[in-house]
Amino acid sequence: MGEVYLSQNLAKVIVDNMFHLIQQRCDALVRNFVEIPAERKLLLEKISSYIKGKAVNKETVNLVYVCTHNSRRSHLGQVWAAVAAAYFGVEKIKAFSGGTEATAFHPNAIKALMSAGFEVKKTSKSKNPVYEVYFSENSYTACFSKVYNDAENPAQNFAAIMTCSDAEENCPFIPGCELRIGTTYNDPKAFDNTVLQDEKYTERSNQIAMECLYVFSKLTDN
Repeated sequence: MGEVYLSQNLAKVIVDNMFHLIQQRCDALVRNFVEIPAERKLLLEKISSYIKGKAVNKETVNLVYVCTHNSRRSHLGQVWAAVAAAYFGVEKIKAFSGGTEATAFHPNAIKALMSAGFEVKKTSKSKNPVYEVYFSENSYTACFSKVYNDAENPAQNFAAIMTCSDAEENCPFIPGCELRIGTTYNDPKAFDNTVLQDEKYTERSNQIAMECLYVFSKLTDN
């Protein structure tokens, strides 16, 4: 369910068909990598190095974004990693997310993605629905809340990217991962039902988007 589904393999076709608002946002964020602190870039480059190592051997890269409830930050990581891979034409990328417990993809995080230009389609009716998050007419990543070791996620040969401090502290060991790295983000949940709610969700979405784009930008370096 966490795979990136692409109807085309050619990077240029993917980027040309990317929804205009998402393309614009990526263009703007890429121009502002200077906003990422130097020490943060060094951390993100460890993910780039992992992806490069897999690419050298022509292996599929599995990225699992982990947060306690798998409802906000981890889903934003999954979605923006899929977009960043397409934006920079990096193939054989599969983006997933999970948590230490399953809840549901939070409506505020979905709203932030829709405001960024994504089309979100609910494909099941339950307390924990499956959503297809489209970034072009035929390219999407499927999102629903689950534990990190759910059967839909890879059981081995993956990078575990910890997006919240609770998961980072309470999951000292994740079986099967080749790289475990903490890129923790402040939780926009703190602003739910406040006047700053939409602003803070957009801010967090943009931060995660920029850092995912930075990771994949380094793969194009000589």
